[in-house]
Amino acid sequence: MQTISLFHLTFAFVPVVIVVAALFWWSLESKNAIYALARMLVQLLLIGYVLTFIFKTESALVVIGVLSIMLLISSWISLRSLHQRNRLQFARILGSIALGGVFTLALVTQAVLDLNPWFDPRYMIPLAGMIFANAMNTVALAAERYESEVERVDYSEAKRTALRAALIPLINSLFAVGLVSLPGMMTGQILSGVSPLIAARYQIVVMCMIFGSAGISAVCYLLLVENKSK
Repeated sequence: MQTISLFHLTFAFVPVVIVVAALFWWSLESKNAIYALARMLVQLLLIGYVLTFIFKTESALVVIGVLSIMLLISSWISLRSLHQRNRLQFARILGSIALGGVFTLALVTQAVLDLNPWFDPRYMIPLAGMIFANAMNTVALAAERYESEVERVDYSEAKRTALRAALIPLINSLFAVGLVSLPGMMTGQILSGVSPLIAARYQIVVMCMIFGSAGISAVCYLLLVENKSK
């Protein structure tokens, strides 16, 4: 894959500057956009150095520690979408993402990819990131929708409505993949010279992995809040 020089990288910010200028001109939240862009830049540069170290490690404990931190952070972010935030809710979200995410991660890395060593960080960390991030978003959508619906209808109806709403983005992405969009992983592999047929297989694994882990996590959360609603 072609290496992007710092000089050429600056051209990627041209459309960004245009958007920020438009926000400033229309008296919108340009400062917030600039802050978000600055954070993105710093976070990605830092994670680049961190991943360089992690990818060279031969310790399973380091990988497990990183996965645990990712799991905790994703659960905390999901909790922010709720009006009711407490330890019990955090535990429910954490347990839901862990059940759906860890199960799917183990299945993909050990049965589908058959990693050797089993904790190979070059595969384990990026795949866990995709799984936990999508589970985080889906659980947050399910929890927020359930919280608003359960005030008006019974648990069963609120559960169905919340799950349906939470899965809409994922189902739409399944319809669009290959027709409207080429996902990031498949695009990256093709750009690096991998056969499109092989890249398609990996992308199938990724799409199943994301849909399955996120769906299981959302279902687990809605089951965990059932007793409270009765």
